[in-house]
Amino acid sequence: MKVAIVHDHLAQNGGAEQVLKVFCEIWPDAPVYVVVHDPKNADPFFNDKDIRTSFIQRLPFGLRKYQWFFPLMPTAVESYDLSEYDVVISTSSSFAKGIVTRPDTVHVAYCHTPTRFLWSDTHSYVQEIGVPKMLQRPLQLFLSRVRIWDRLASERADVIIANSAVVQHRIKKYYHRNAQIIHPPVTVSDFFPVPLDQVGNYFFAGGRLVPYKRFDLLVTAFNKLGRPLKIFGTGPELQRLKKMAHPNIEFLGRISESELKKHYAHCQAFLNPQEEDFGITMIEALASGRPVIAYNKGGAAEIVQHGVNGLLIQYQTWEDFANAILDFDAQQFEPETVRATVERFDVVQFKKKIQQTVDEAVASAA
Repeated sequence: MKVAIVHDHLAQNGGAEQVLKVFCEIWPDAPVYVVVHDPKNADPFFNDKDIRTSFIQRLPFGLRKYQWFFPLMPTAVESYDLSEYDVVISTSSSFAKGIVTRPDTVHVAYCHTPTRFLWSDTHSYVQEIGVPKMLQRPLQLFLSRVRIWDRLASERADVIIANSAVVQHRIKKYYHRNAQIIHPPVTVSDFFPVPLDQVGNYFFAGGRLVPYKRFDLLVTAFNKLGRPLKIFGTGPELQRLKKMAHPNIEFLGRISESELKKHYAHCQAFLNPQEEDFGITMIEALASGRPVIAYNKGGAAEIVQHGVNGLLIQYQTWEDFANAILDFDAQQFEPETVRATVERFDVVQFKKKIQQTVDEAVASAA
């Protein structure tokens, strides 16, 4: 049985790429098809893999400014020649699910979300990328055409997997498809709790520093509280957040895996002010034995059990986070108990569920 894997692009290292890595571990001989591959920004894990790129990689600025070429991406993914494969696994938050396969090829699509800028975030997308007013209407008309393609492309998969209940709901609403849920994997054994008497006095947060993640709420809350906060990661919000922050807030920038694990294990709690489709950083913090204080939307509602492994905040305001931090008592959360709540997200469970789903799809198609 010949297997291929299709992913949107390899130009960053985020949660979707961690899922792709696990797919490559399950099917180590499968080639990986992507629109572009930037080894400088992608995980070095993929350097030794058989990565096959689209024609966009070879266009002027196709690698450095691949986002400019999103109107060509549907054509790019449709151009992959997948005729020799019996099974194709796609992992996508945009166009990879739109591949064209043989009629008898089984296509299993792992969907991180229906394409955000076409569906759930389409209006904010036009504003955020700074399109002049005179061009906004033509862009909206163009996005409407791409939206039709995206809807039809979702029908090409034989099986769709959602990474969370939130995404499952979106798939039903926008694509009119039923999807089973298999949560993204975390190697729980890579993270280690420490005894409560070794926990530090600081709170911890981080990831990509972009507007929707609302780290500004945390900065405002900790400016008021004067408590220590460490934020890791880089992104377009970094300089703005630094200008806002008082000296009790430390920005760590890009940190190593070992540093990240150390901060997870020794923080008072990990803070998640944003609405995420899932939220792998929350799982990693809980696997390290530390509770999570999170906004009660999206993936947090599936991960955090209020009073068991953290606290859920009902309103996305700095005041509500400040109140939760004032009321927080680290002694109420025993590290091993917290860790036990995320064993179900372990990579071993993920591999077993994915393999079972693919096997069932192949058997049904026989």
